[in-house]
Amino acid sequence: MAEPSDQSPIPPPGSPNRRWWWRLETFAGAHLEVDSEYAGFGFPSQADAETWIGEFWNELAVRGVEAVTLLEGEREVYGPMSLSA
Repeated sequence: MAEPSDQSPIPPPGSPNRRWWWRLETFAGAHLEVDSEYAGFGFPSQADAETWIGEFWNELAVRGVEAVTLLEGEREVYGPMSLSA
């Protein structure tokens, strides 16, 4: 599955343009890197970010992501949220 076409890469930390994004994690809280097909996206709204994770959580779990945390810029909104079925 390809990523939604309206998504854009996440600007670097500290950038004023950093929007809603998912931090990919293990259950222990370690940050994970995954294929670029599923990583590095910023979203214009919380709803867009939540829709994306709803569509791609299973593919992320297959790649070893155990949990995700939603952030708005650098602020944690919620999580970690398990990706276990």
